[in-house]
Amino acid sequence: MSDAASGPGRPQGRIDRREFLLASVAAAAAAGTLAVRAGASQPTASLGSAADAAGTLDLPVPASVRSPVQRRQQMPVPLGNGEPPALQFQAYPGGTGALFEKLVRERGAATFERTPFEVEPWSGQIPSSDEEIAFLPAHRLAALIRQGSLTCTRLTDIYLDRMKRLDPVLLCAVNIIEGPAREEARRLDAELAAGRYRGPLHGLPYGIKDLFSTKGVPTTWGSRDFEHRVIDEDAEIVVRMREAGAIVIAKLATGLFANNDWWYRGRTNNPWDVRRGSSGSSAGPASATAAGCVAFAIGTETSGSIVSPARECGISALRPTFGRVSRHGGMTLSWSRDRVGPMCRTVEDCAMVFSVIHGADEKDPSTLTTPFDFDRNIDLASMRIGYDENAPAALVDTLRMLGADPRPIGPRPRVQGAGSGGGGERAGAFEFYVNMLAEELGIDDLEALAATPPAPPPVRTNPPPDDRSRPGDPTKLESLTRAARSRSSPALDFIQGQRRRLILMRQMAEFMSDLDLYVQPANGGGDIGMHAQTGHPCVVVPYTFERPTGRVPGAVFPSDGDRPPDDTVYNPKPICAVIAGNLFEDDKLLSVAHAYQAATPWHLEHPRL
Repeated sequence: MSDAASGPGRPQGRIDRREFLLASVAAAAAAGTLAVRAGASQPTASLGSAADAAGTLDLPVPASVRSPVQRRQQMPVPLGNGEPPALQFQAYPGGTGALFEKLVRERGAATFERTPFEVEPWSGQIPSSDEEIAFLPAHRLAALIRQGSLTCTRLTDIYLDRMKRLDPVLLCAVNIIEGPAREEARRLDAELAAGRYRGPLHGLPYGIKDLFSTKGVPTTWGSRDFEHRVIDEDAEIVVRMREAGAIVIAKLATGLFANNDWWYRGRTNNPWDVRRGSSGSSAGPASATAAGCVAFAIGTETSGSIVSPARECGISALRPTFGRVSRHGGMTLSWSRDRVGPMCRTVEDCAMVFSVIHGADEKDPSTLTTPFDFDRNIDLASMRIGYDENAPAALVDTLRMLGADPRPIGPRPRVQGAGSGGGGERAGAFEFYVNMLAEELGIDDLEALAATPPAPPPVRTNPPPDDRSRPGDPTKLESLTRAARSRSSPALDFIQGQRRRLILMRQMAEFMSDLDLYVQPANGGGDIGMHAQTGHPCVVVPYTFERPTGRVPGAVFPSDGDRPPDDTVYNPKPICAVIAGNLFEDDKLLSVAHAYQAATPWHLEHPRL
């Protein structure tokens, strides 16, 4: 192009989208790729055909109008979903270097040493029934295995049998890994007999959210498009679990691409009341754990996906500080917000699992190793505990009774626009999927597709199993349209949003400067989304049961001494509180939550299925 054609003030050789289309339409006509669109009085060239024909005029093709094939051909290195960017989010506002200097001043070389988790010995009568065993906390199962009172094989059989029996109702499992799990259990029993004990997770069957790759087993991300895809790699967390002796028995359901609790087979249900969904997107891990189908599970969160289903299903869970657990081998939604955490029946179980999975991994450059020292006998009087005015009074009063001195706190910081433009991360992570679907469907003009008005959501009343219009099972065109709409986040919005995000992080650091943890409002109060931006940890813990008014035949009320009349049977579920902690002080957070849980009965109840 000549200087004149480049236009005043535009660098030589640059061409904008409109000029590109005007200049290339002739080439498109010559190539025979003009098409008459419905309602148009003149022939028009599609963006894709214009881009293909532009080569005849030696025009530079703007990225926004390149066809999917051209975009892939012009990429020097093809990108999938997981490759991290060079820019890494650091949860500590002063940066990781400053954090390590602080920790080394306080702890010396012990900063980087891992503290082993010691399982307390079993005491009392040993349960005999399979159901009693299935609902034991994971750390109690570990004690039974360690002392030889329970074999890995029997425990694996119990959970596999429950999973196969209950999954048709709960839809919590995508794939049950039966044969390899039984074989691994026998091998671990033989190791114990030979005197080799791998640690507290030895022989414990668990389930993992189906966002993580596992050799030989499909990894679907909740999408029918990947129903049969097998990734020839074990995610880092799967490797750490296996080395610790845990047995993966199921890939557990996630909502479509980690969105809510709907996936291509249907909705994952809450075992306390199967008329309700289990919430998302760690829907399967929450449902399977609450139903006693696994000893514990692994979930993920970007903004609420561990907390929400844990609260809905009434279990204990840890959303750790950002950067403490490797995400390598897991589906990416946001490199700066995604986290991995344990979902269990007790807080102590969360501490036991976290002690194994936390720590730096070179394959995930966001990770780091910081101290983790779980204390079953923490001195609550020494803890600086705050509570929101709308926090559950029963929980706060119990902490006070146990020796704590909780004090009221004001509203948390809010910075408008902090983290805005984050959709660009998702768009980048799923560009490969957009290209895949666009090529498969023969669609070049993604801008026109994205501009298509969304269709009103259909009314869904017991949809048939083969209905692909369900929320978790869209058509390929619907999937591509949604993905195309998410690609319009300007880079400037993302950068400015990240700058405001650091302002929020600094304000939150100031707010937490004289607190170790605080009890959030009963309804969440917006803190979950704010913590997604700041990286703070939180723990979910049940503190009471709801008292519904409806009648549900066959349901059983929890054994808390307040049973209803014989002619009325209720189906309540636990209500959970959320306690937030300081950055990288997940151990203090879990220790305080455990002290509360050890003094209350709520975690001892389980649904009758």
